[in-house]
Amino acid sequence: MTSIPTRTLHDGNVIPAIGLGTYKLTGDEGIAAVRSALDAGYRLLDTALNYENEREVGEAVRSSTVPRAEVMVTTKLPGRHHGFDETLSSFEQSLENLGLEYVDLYLIHWPLPRIDKFVDTWRAMIHLREQDVVRSIGVSNFTEEQLNRLIGETGVTPVVNQIELHPRFSQPSMRAFHDRHNIVTQSWSPLARRNELTNEPIITEIAAAHGVTSTQVVLRWHVQLGAVPIPKSATPARQRENLDVFGFELSEDEMSRVSSLESDRLWGGDPNTHEEF
Repeated sequence: MTSIPTRTLHDGNVIPAIGLGTYKLTGDEGIAAVRSALDAGYRLLDTALNYENEREVGEAVRSSTVPRAEVMVTTKLPGRHHGFDETLSSFEQSLENLGLEYVDLYLIHWPLPRIDKFVDTWRAMIHLREQDVVRSIGVSNFTEEQLNRLIGETGVTPVVNQIELHPRFSQPSMRAFHDRHNIVTQSWSPLARRNELTNEPIITEIAAAHGVTSTQVVLRWHVQLGAVPIPKSATPARQRENLDVFGFELSEDEMSRVSSLESDRLWGGDPNTHEEF
């Protein structure tokens, strides 16, 4: 089992330096995949109400031999539940789905600025944290402007902003903003289009120099950027491979070469216009 370093959030809680994405891990196979990840050493699990697998994630946590207190369970509020009262009701649904007594990290999945309820939603999440049914609160896919509004109107800064981040879209200005405000950057889709990215000559050359895989090079790039990647895999061997990124280090030049693969967003998820309900 791999031991994973942790980072301290500005609320005093800690987050593992890498986690497991669970999108599309459903049914008995999903439960088995999450349990194998826990056995491998993962202690950060990322789900969402819209992933329709909170029950599977919760079952894996409850049936694992890993103590509940050692696992950071993240879930996310969907767009259709924005608003103060709606957030409280949605959280109860998520908690029931998970079958857990509390959630470690609760995120607003998308800001939906056209709906313009994300500040009231944030106030409800602050309330949930005060009730101690949520340990930490954060957001996903928020822009600098939207984060400034949350902070300015509530006085509470998210501990995390989970954003699209990979060598094709490295988001340096967002990461710098996060650093200034002590917000941890989480990377969703950290491997971009995996097969395409990991066959890039720049990455395969760096991997050969270190005796590691291309996937490990990309995930190590995230770690050295200061981001927390959440790669998804249902395969035990690949899960272990994804975790094994703390025994080597990329040089400054190698980091720059990986970052040179920049192009743009791959998934069309501009937070100013994208809507998911």
